[in-house]
Amino acid sequence: MRQIAFYGKGGIGKSTIGSNIVAALSDNGLSVMMIGCDPKADCTRNLTGEVQIPTILDVSRDKGIERLGLEELVEGKEIKLDEVVHKGYGDVHCAECGGPRPGFGCAGRGVIVAIDLLNKLNVFEELKPDIVLYDVLGDVVCGGFAMPLRRGLADEVYIVTSADYLALYAANNISKGISEFANKGGSPLGGIIYNVRGMLDEADVVYDFAEKIGSHVIGHVPNAHEIAEAEIDGNTVIEYDGNTEIASLFRELAMKIYNNTQTSVPKPLSPDEMVKIGKEIRKRTKEKYKKVEK
Repeated sequence: MRQIAFYGKGGIGKSTIGSNIVAALSDNGLSVMMIGCDPKADCTRNLTGEVQIPTILDVSRDKGIERLGLEELVEGKEIKLDEVVHKGYGDVHCAECGGPRPGFGCAGRGVIVAIDLLNKLNVFEELKPDIVLYDVLGDVVCGGFAMPLRRGLADEVYIVTSADYLALYAANNISKGISEFANKGGSPLGGIIYNVRGMLDEADVVYDFAEKIGSHVIGHVPNAHEIAEAEIDGNTVIEYDGNTEIASLFRELAMKIYNNTQTSVPKPLSPDEMVKIGKEIRKRTKEKYKKVEK
């Protein structure tokens, strides 16, 4: 079983890319599982036709985890596997960790509880997936959100970023987290996935960032209208129109990731180096807007 984790700034498109990757892997005959580790619980929606599946934390609360505790909840068989893991497109196994009740608890801690519950339910022994993808929020690399890389659950981590400074800033922070734990049993970096967002498509900025931290860009996803059209219908591009160029790109990227053996321990950039990147991005953005105005 291969386990990989997608990290990136919120809204950067990691759930869109991740769901297309697992859909492509499923079409290729693999048994796949996707575990959403974002409290918004929307990581798997493109696989389920926008059906909001019950989250692990919501089901746990309904079953009395706050009163009984995790151990008693599992030992008493209060929760069944099919209550927290649901089938999506191509029989992809879908699970959403969910988040705490608003105003109570920590979302990062919720990820720890949810994945511990899945492990106690012997999810991997029961479902026997060939590959598991964790979709993890990366704005704040706290202990909970860092669990998949800290505990070495993932064989490797992929960072999704755009050429936007805040996305690269988050990518650099995620790299710090990876480098902190990679030599202590944690997960290495498998590569950078460049996802074009908005009008700023500056591929060389992202490729240069990847090279500087000692990694590589394993995939470059363009700003294709088919992606948005598919999401309106609550689908991946693979399901919506598998004959498009973007669908072929996702299939190619899926197999690149599945067969990837090129991992590294990243060397995060210093604050001064990140400032230089920020200045360069601002300069290019201003130039783009000037051209548009003309």
